[in-house]
Amino acid sequence: MTETATSELDDAFHVFDTTLRDGAQREGINLTVADKLAIARHLDDFGVGFIEGGWPGANPRDTEFFARARAEIDFRHAQLVAFGATRRAGATAAEDPQVRALLESGAPVITLVAKAHDRHVELALRTTLEENLEMVRDTVSHLRAQGRRVFVDCEHFFDGYRAAPEYAKAVVRAAAEAGADVVILCDTNGGMLPAQVHAVVSTVLADTGARLGIHAQDDTGCAVANTLAAVDAGATHVQCTANGYGERVGNANLFPVVAALELKYGKKVLPEGRLRETTRISHAIAEVVNLTPSTHQPYVGLSAFAHKAGLHASAIKVDPDLYQHIDPEQVGNTMRMLVSDMAGRASIELKGKELGVDLGDDRELVGRVVERVKERELKGYTYEAADASFELLLRTEVQGGRPPRYFEVESWRAIVEDRPDGTHANEATVKLWAKGERIVATAEGNGPVNALDRSLRVALEKIYPQLAKLELVDYKVRILEGKHGTSSTTRVLVSTSDGTGEWATVGVADNVIAASWQALEDAYTYGLLRAGVEPAE
Repeated sequence: MTETATSELDDAFHVFDTTLRDGAQREGINLTVADKLAIARHLDDFGVGFIEGGWPGANPRDTEFFARARAEIDFRHAQLVAFGATRRAGATAAEDPQVRALLESGAPVITLVAKAHDRHVELALRTTLEENLEMVRDTVSHLRAQGRRVFVDCEHFFDGYRAAPEYAKAVVRAAAEAGADVVILCDTNGGMLPAQVHAVVSTVLADTGARLGIHAQDDTGCAVANTLAAVDAGATHVQCTANGYGERVGNANLFPVVAALELKYGKKVLPEGRLRETTRISHAIAEVVNLTPSTHQPYVGLSAFAHKAGLHASAIKVDPDLYQHIDPEQVGNTMRMLVSDMAGRASIELKGKELGVDLGDDRELVGRVVERVKERELKGYTYEAADASFELLLRTEVQGGRPPRYFEVESWRAIVEDRPDGTHANEATVKLWAKGERIVATAEGNGPVNALDRSLRVALEKIYPQLAKLELVDYKVRILEGKHGTSSTTRVLVSTSDGTGEWATVGVADNVIAASWQALEDAYTYGLLRAGVEPAE
């Protein structure tokens, strides 16, 4: 591993990521060493300047991570950072075991957490205010003497500043005068608002002359705004986590902070070309931590540049910038048109272009599709969540009402058997015609829908071997408004994958099995269309 990464960026502004430490405190995240190494590689690929890897010496996992990161990762853009605390009260930094562990981690940069709230010093550390300042001075100067770059996180700074502003500033001065490169003002409880952050950072910068950073939690929903307010006030170091992961409701989200700095502030904070990797990196890290990416996350969410209203679509057809604040390609995302009962002609035309279906200048055809969509959505179908079913509908209308057809279903049935011993059996039979051949197939499954899926696969795979790659990856059922109880309308959404992509189909009926069959039939039809198989008719 190279001890220091090389980057074309200067040191004037820092993007500091703490996903591996602070982000890992999110409920539901439990990272292995392999997970941490994978995320570190993604973050370095994205181009952040610093990656805080954890607290070596505090637990075996973080100690192992630093040892393996040194051996296994050749950082191209980022420097690895070890996190720890100032020395214990009444001791010296040179003899403190946890300070020694920070040095032994081999990390070229060390972040120290220091108390900046007088009550925390007296109640949590159980020491004097002056001894706390000496703990900061001693630890920073010792690490600097050992050749390490040091950042200091002033924990609970904003609450401490509110209670005792002069003491909070004294902690900042002690860190800076001892050699800390940056002193980070932490909104540890996440209770600040942007105007308050701006005012405090401005004052502390003017009164101390220290280089300041910001670490914002999101408890007021303002972590990104608070981070940018601190930058406006003169902070030149921002601490964030990927996708806003973190304790309670999370931290300042790395991706909108970086996108805002690059695209709104004009600051060069990533290496050339890396901003376009924003969406990919966001989703890749979400996969590692095993959390579904938020579809409505700014910049990187699936819905970030999705347009539904017909009025919006009409304007976008003229100029996409009329309803988009940036070109989505700048952050590696794409514009999507959603088709629903709110759709107008422009929505259908743009969606057709997106799907590669040529509608030409046929206004009558487009109008027919609009009416068809509205008619079916009134019955409970939803096409904004089922692009594959919409494409099949669109192609059917383009072909004069003739759907792309690979097989003709004669009948199907599903049987659920409840046995006296408490076990259940699910069996389905499908009768269909494909390429002039009548096929009858029966299969069992771990539920009636699974049995139907298997029987359809058994019936068709010999004729269409492309179906062997298909896998049902998600299945959602929703009971729509109806007369009452079990007589209500049911909508089923099925997600299917062929290993290289995924698509969604929808079915609506007065019972869940019939709705599921519709969605499955569409899923198989679209899968064959996607594979380039010519329809039978």
